[in-house]
Amino acid sequence: MEPKGKILIIDDNEDVLFALNLLLEPYTEKIKVTTQPARIGHFMTTFQPDVILLDMNFRRDAISGQEGFDCLEQILRIDPQAVVVFMTAYADTDKAVRAIKAGATDFISKPWEKEKLLATLSSALKLSQSRKEVGRLQEQVLALKGNDDLPELIGNSPAMQKVKETIFKLSDTDANILILGENGTGKDLVARMLKHFSPRQEAAFVTIDLGSIPEQLFESELFGYEKGAFTDARKSKPGRMEIASGGTLFLDEIGNLSLPMQARLLTAIEKKRITRLGAIEPIQIDVRLICATNADLHKRVTEGSFRQDLLYRINTIELRIPPLRERGEDILLLAEHFLTKYNRKYHKEAKGLTREAKNKLLKYNWPGNVRELQHTLERAVILSENNLLRPNDFFFPHTTAGNDNENIQELNLEKLERKAIEQALKTSCGNMSRAAELLGITRFTLYRKLEKLGL
Repeated sequence: MEPKGKILIIDDNEDVLFALNLLLEPYTEKIKVTTQPARIGHFMTTFQPDVILLDMNFRRDAISGQEGFDCLEQILRIDPQAVVVFMTAYADTDKAVRAIKAGATDFISKPWEKEKLLATLSSALKLSQSRKEVGRLQEQVLALKGNDDLPELIGNSPAMQKVKETIFKLSDTDANILILGENGTGKDLVARMLKHFSPRQEAAFVTIDLGSIPEQLFESELFGYEKGAFTDARKSKPGRMEIASGGTLFLDEIGNLSLPMQARLLTAIEKKRITRLGAIEPIQIDVRLICATNADLHKRVTEGSFRQDLLYRINTIELRIPPLRERGEDILLLAEHFLTKYNRKYHKEAKGLTREAKNKLLKYNWPGNVRELQHTLERAVILSENNLLRPNDFFFPHTTAGNDNENIQELNLEKLERKAIEQALKTSCGNMSRAAELLGITRFTLYRKLEKLGL
């Protein structure tokens, strides 16, 4: 029995309490015992036990176990995450099943076998530690998110009004949502808005960029692992799905998942439970999934590179985010927003854009969408010495001089991507981190694109 913790034992037989105290004392941090179920609230508040060992039958009723179930209900009202192990001398299968359904963790018969009792309590202490760690992580996530204002989705174009209307229509649903759109269109921002306007508004919002996680780390990141599960697993760690339980899990770039990883994700979604690496017992989860991708998943299903059954699970609702080039004067609204933001950040005083600068922004095709516009405004604010930003303050690495918009439309996607990467590497003098930042992607994604394009 490796883990140590605090155990509260509730039994009306003082001889049982004495024996259990004597037996468990070497294996625990501290033990409290009581013969009075009425003192449960007091001990849970002052002692805060990790595990509660609860007798099922007290003096009022020595057979049915109803008193034990009443105590369990009281315990779970005080702490829904409490770990409770039932004890009874009148064990039967029906009671065991009923106990587990009512929220007990396990069931021990009297008289007990020492090794079985120690093994049961060891598992219960591990479960308690796991639940507390998940709770701490969820609190950290909420603390990080709790100070944020309502996510701001800027845009008055008909295309963006439609997106906003759809988000508000979904505010009372818990359905899984698939967000589709090109890179840089703001799919992560839409995901946060969907979470904000949802029944899980106050719960955790956990994100995973599947494009930045190597395949060999996918399971440990998503499902977690137990101590000793692999060489560097020095302590147990909950996965992202476990941390997100009760809240929302945002899987970005889900189109990057390999078929084996798709199968593992599908199993977790269907069964609503996961098993940590190195663990035996599964963990129940309750997550609302929001996924995002720039890939055509329906086409990939036809090609055999994406599972149709997984697509059906994640796209109860599909929400398409329009590219920036289809949003008209939203470009100028966003430009003003980023101008204000970077004036404040870099202590600049640029007051606006000239008419010619606005026309230049409106004519550009924006292959990198809102993310590219944001970086373009940031560079302009940093480098400009003018009160008004002018056309020559804006540099578009995807175009050639004197032909900003025409050439960009002639390029196919692969040529455009190759040219953007080459320009980013040139601008960053070969610094991969800086090049990835300029392109608005992760280093891992940049490496994959370099390999794909043979650069």
